[in-house]
Amino acid sequence: MLDAFLKAPLAHRTLHDVRAGRPENSLAGARAAIAAGYGIEIDLQLSSDGVPMVFHDGHLQRLTRHFGALCEHTASALGAMRLTHGDEPIPTLEQFLELVAGQVPLLIEIKDQDGALGPDTGEIERLVCDILQGYQGPVALMSFNPHSVAKCAKFAPDIPRGLVTDPFDPADWPEVPKERCAELAMIPDYARVGASFVSHQVKDLHSAALKGLIAQGATVFCWTVRSPAQEKEARKVAQNITFEGYLA
Repeated sequence: MLDAFLKAPLAHRTLHDVRAGRPENSLAGARAAIAAGYGIEIDLQLSSDGVPMVFHDGHLQRLTRHFGALCEHTASALGAMRLTHGDEPIPTLEQFLELVAGQVPLLIEIKDQDGALGPDTGEIERLVCDILQGYQGPVALMSFNPHSVAKCAKFAPDIPRGLVTDPFDPADWPEVPKERCAELAMIPDYARVGASFVSHQVKDLHSAALKGLIAQGATVFCWTVRSPAQEKEARKVAQNITFEGYLA
């Protein structure tokens, strides 16, 4: 089911380029990726009225001229905002799917809603899986939070799912207990959540935990490649890459 995701590199948060007026996770970035023949990776957060929005951060200030948490705003209010470095709205998942329409593979990361990669999640997964039931095209779901991936398995068992993985250095995850970071670094949930792939941090592709999964036949993607030289090294381990800042 993952064959479609192995044919072309995946544009990280769409094929974004602020110099060309294409912010990350934008419809303009998606159009550019489709035109170039790349797959697309996007992120989802949840609006206050329960609509999955294509947006990376939990807060608005890095990517818009607004402040505060995205989850405090309705989908209508978010859609009226504009992403910086362009004239693009914050799109809903449904708007994004309507544009992509199965033309290229779509890798969807559900951002952690628990706050500490714990079990307090499920709403966004249910909503996303409901929306995807009618989608015609290659799509896969993933999250850093194994509880989120397990919920996807429950709500949409036929959609491929994977874990976004990392060394989980506590310095990079200040809201996550150190014990939880140490646990997640070993990637212990791969079989439990029925994952068929991992998307691993590109600088950590030689980790022992990842090698163990590869020995078991796991498909490996990686994030985020930022140069041709880094891509060449990453492809010695990973079957595909997510990339930004150059044309893979």
